[in-house]
Amino acid sequence: MTQKTYLFTSESVTAGHPDKMCDQVSDAILDAIYKDDPQARVAIECLTKTGFVVVAGEVTTSTYIDIQKIVRETILEIGYDKPEYGFEGATCGVLVALSEQSPDIAQGVNEGEGLHEEQGAGDQGLMFGFATNETAEFMPLPIILAHKLTQRLASARKRGEIWYLRPDGKSQVTVEYEDDKPKRVDTVIISTQHHPDVDLQTIRRDMIEKIIKPICYEWVDENTKYFINPTGKFVIGGPVGDAGVTGRKIIVDTYGGYSRHGGGAFSGKDPSKVDRSAAYYARYVAKNIVAAGLADKCEIQVAYAIGVAQPVSILVNTFETGKIPEEQIVEIVRKHFDFRPKQIIEQLKLRRPIYKKTAAYGHFGRNDPDFTWEKTDKIEILKKEMNTFLQGNGVKEQSHDGQKVKYSSA
Repeated sequence: MTQKTYLFTSESVTAGHPDKMCDQVSDAILDAIYKDDPQARVAIECLTKTGFVVVAGEVTTSTYIDIQKIVRETILEIGYDKPEYGFEGATCGVLVALSEQSPDIAQGVNEGEGLHEEQGAGDQGLMFGFATNETAEFMPLPIILAHKLTQRLASARKRGEIWYLRPDGKSQVTVEYEDDKPKRVDTVIISTQHHPDVDLQTIRRDMIEKIIKPICYEWVDENTKYFINPTGKFVIGGPVGDAGVTGRKIIVDTYGGYSRHGGGAFSGKDPSKVDRSAAYYARYVAKNIVAAGLADKCEIQVAYAIGVAQPVSILVNTFETGKIPEEQIVEIVRKHFDFRPKQIIEQLKLRRPIYKKTAAYGHFGRNDPDFTWEKTDKIEILKKEMNTFLQGNGVKEQSHDGQKVKYSSA
């Protein structure tokens, strides 16, 4: 049988990338509000360019926060703390333009108001969650490696291990798959902002030996290709090099392109916005399905109407790796998972100031107790449901014919 071989690529960016800086500013403001008012409605957008930051959006809250202070502290913490970087948190201008949430929207979200009275979705839209058993994190390997590389870049800079590193940077990893299993890393790209007095040969050596190999040692080989600062120079970076905007790294935030995306960004949004909370919950459902062995891969799509609690649709796709039919998995999902916004918020304990740390290096596949959507606490009940179905249908074996699963009755 011919083996199916292909390449798949994902990227990540450091916390100092201008778009990611905006994500972190938006979520830092959300966290600051949530410390005192966990019922607040928050939708914060951020824009940055040389010398200034704009914060705009809608906030309904009973508390007061110093937004300029939060913006500056966040930027300084990221690492823009020196004038020679061309952008500095202590001196940049901060412009704030906020209003309260529209009452027309609020009546559909507030419990006891609107046409349906139950707390409804904050907007219409579709969201996806995904999981695969190809890594311990139940995430695709390319995005996991890409995130680990940018995290390693940041830690090497903050600890002074590589003296010339500056906050902005990106990684990209291409993995070779064989029969849908990761086989090796084909290509790694690192672009890192740096001090003007370091040569490219030094950067290349350090990136390969101190950043890439410690992370990708299991996967690289003598044929792996490395592209290190492939333009030859990356001194001008951060908001000086590129304008940054909240919500422009939605593929970095999720599955690196391996799964579909509904288009809604996460950062700056309180969990009444299903763009965020339902995407987290869909990941939670997909991860539990894969962890329980119902499928090797699972993608969940869920969709909502604004002001309506129950989703208008739930779809399960196991990419022909399911141990039981997808329509049966949908029934199990509807039985054991509640996709109403209020119930999602309560189950995942989302009314907490936990969001700033989600805003860099991915929202999924992270080993952090605050990332409640990464729990696999439904494994046993899902296994029981699968076994009950198999026994009830007289299934004695499950065999794979190429990519397709067959169900053989006794």
